[in-house]
Amino acid sequence: MAAHGARSRGGRRPTLEEVAARAGVGRGTVSRVINGSPRVSDATREAVEAAVAELGYVPNTAARALAANRTDAIALVVPEPETRFFAEPYFSDMLRGVGSQLAETEMQLLLIFAGSDRERRRLAQYLAAHRVDGVLLVSVHADDPLPDLLAQLEIPAVISGPRSAEESLPSVDSDNYAGARSAVEHLLARGRSTIGTITGRLDVYGAQRRIDGYRDGLRDAGHEVDEDLIEAGDFSEEGGRRAMVELLRRRPGLDAVFAASDVTAAGARQALREAGRRIPDDVALVGFDDSAIARHMDPPLTSVRQPVEEMGRAMIDLLLAEIADARPAASRGLDRQQVVLPTQLVERASS
Repeated sequence: MAAHGARSRGGRRPTLEEVAARAGVGRGTVSRVINGSPRVSDATREAVEAAVAELGYVPNTAARALAANRTDAIALVVPEPETRFFAEPYFSDMLRGVGSQLAETEMQLLLIFAGSDRERRRLAQYLAAHRVDGVLLVSVHADDPLPDLLAQLEIPAVISGPRSAEESLPSVDSDNYAGARSAVEHLLARGRSTIGTITGRLDVYGAQRRIDGYRDGLRDAGHEVDEDLIEAGDFSEEGGRRAMVELLRRRPGLDAVFAASDVTAAGARQALREAGRRIPDDVALVGFDDSAIARHMDPPLTSVRQPVEEMGRAMIDLLLAEIADARPAASRGLDRQQVVLPTQLVERASS
């Protein structure tokens, strides 16, 4: 009962000094115990933990963060319109992976959209005030200024997919090249010979690697690359529909299509059906992502699985390591960790 009285007297919270007095140790020792320092004996640790429990002491995380020049928050920045974020399963899967890994820490997650110039200006001001300890960047285009801004501000950051082969930030990606090759090899093994492709946005490095894999998959099998069978898309459903209409106009005899995303494949399927083409009898269809869309399409879509949730978890691990490394960015050199996770072709009825 005495402990309860100490905790509630005057409605205020017990202080660190009161915990130290109860445990018979100094204030610094209490702080080390609370922060998990190994430089404390077992007996002292037990005494402090008992005092914490008796007094009902709750550490002031905000004060601790301020003292350590930390905010205990990271930002997941998506330089895309909100409409695209909520329309594409890739983003929700990424968020799920990030959230599940971050749940093991005391860090808070902020979701920030930066799809317009106004949003980017506001984000730049927010970051310049150092209101987060680190940033995860998802769906970054080659000319995006945000990574360079983060480098200038020396804010730890990890990017989802490098901007180029010379990416300077730590990054996590799937093996886009090998995934696209496996899609082409699968279609060739099924006897398809006129294989079209609908690309993603080619200012995204991952989309470039997918088209590289498509081309090399054909060449290595002894097929010439027909540029008329390549049509630009933008990862969207409507972009996939428009691109499929154009491919059918140029090459009406095509018998297979590799789409750069499942959402794109859904748009392509709509155009194929409107043109009276049966899937897979007339045209085989393969997507990329292996999202819920692939499983629920009619017929179910063959798709290259990229482990998006695992990518999100890996991004958190890299970012926390960057945050823990207090050295200035300039002293760390240019050696940044680039994590590439394997893809896998999941065969279904569409091919």
